[in-house]
Amino acid sequence: ASPTERLDDTVGAGVRSGDESQAGTSGPKPTTACRPSRLSRARECDNPPLTGRPGGRREAMAKILLVEDNDMNRDMLSRRLQRKGHEVLMAADGMQCLLMAESETPDLILLDMSLPVIDGWEAARRLKDSPTTAAVPIVALTAHAMAGDREKALAAGCDDYDTKPVDFPQLLAKIDALLARRG
Repeated sequence: ASPTERLDDTVGAGVRSGDESQAGTSGPKPTTACRPSRLSRARECDNPPLTGRPGGRREAMAKILLVEDNDMNRDMLSRRLQRKGHEVLMAADGMQCLLMAESETPDLILLDMSLPVIDGWEAARRLKDSPTTAAVPIVALTAHAMAGDREKALAAGCDDYDTKPVDFPQLLAKIDALLARRG
């Protein structure tokens, strides 16, 4: 595996300390052909997956809103989700999350809990209080793996919980299960 693929296998690898807002923000950024902005619809990579469809384009499996303030974590996770066929929308703080969730109607939200402006706990509560977004499944993503954090995330309105560094196959299984339930 290439260094980028090995790094991708441990999305958020530098986030074990519990300080998600600062971890991974220094040092060189990974070089990719697909560099999304802080608040944008992710651009298609130069080599998107192909199917037998006319034009060779692959239809997105699900529209996922990824809310993550750490650039490296957001970039790696968004690229991996895109490679699996998902359309990825991105927000870097809780307020952007709320605005995009209302305007873009994602199928699922991956929500970092330690966010600027509005934290993930409050964003989850507001998303579940809104008739527009109440049915959208939310997976809490956090480096905080303390006793009671899972229950706290579920009480805030999240439908599932995953810790960083992200185990990508495990996260995909949770995404698939929640999307299947939503039907």
